[in-house]
Amino acid sequence: MVSTLDRRKLVSLNLPDQISLQVTPEQFAQLAIANRDLRLERTATGVLIVNPPTGGETGKRNLNLAGQLSYWFEANDNLGEAFDSSTGFELPNGANRSPDASWLARERWESLTQEEREGFIPLCPDFVVELRSKTDSLKKLQEKMEEYMENGAKLGWLIDPQNKRVEIYRPGQAVEVLQNPDTLSGEEILPGFTLSLKRIFPV
Repeated sequence: MVSTLDRRKLVSLNLPDQISLQVTPEQFAQLAIANRDLRLERTATGVLIVNPPTGGETGKRNLNLAGQLSYWFEANDNLGEAFDSSTGFELPNGANRSPDASWLARERWESLTQEEREGFIPLCPDFVVELRSKTDSLKKLQEKMEEYMENGAKLGWLIDPQNKRVEIYRPGQAVEVLQNPDTLSGEEILPGFTLSLKRIFPV
């Protein structure tokens, strides 16, 4: 027997930029469980952000980025834990964020309970990467990178393939901008990690 709810047609809700939805942390957790195909984020003030699935080119770049980080992680798993873009973090300021790639030092990961590890990780990663897609607002991504730094991140990369540009964020320092670099260094945060941008920047 089909219920009334089952017979209803699902519709999408499009929100203009000037209108926002406010959700509590508890509501956000329920939304994330009910919409696993979407990357949902929540600002520190409770505004819900819906990130739809990526297109093919961005998906390829994300895979390459995650693959290179995973390869380094496998050889250095004693140093910490690496995470893909589906991982949610609850930052100290209350925001829920999902970087395109991230890493957390071993001692910080091991300080978490099993329950904390299975839910939104209640920490800011030590290392974060945001990979700009064609539809992403550069200003909003820059604001997100600053938020990571303010909440405890030690190194962040904002990679902009369209313009072959990388912004490097470090706490308490001016943003370093690189134009068309071949590689990026994990510095002392991820010792020995070098990201090749060959398959991330368009030819």
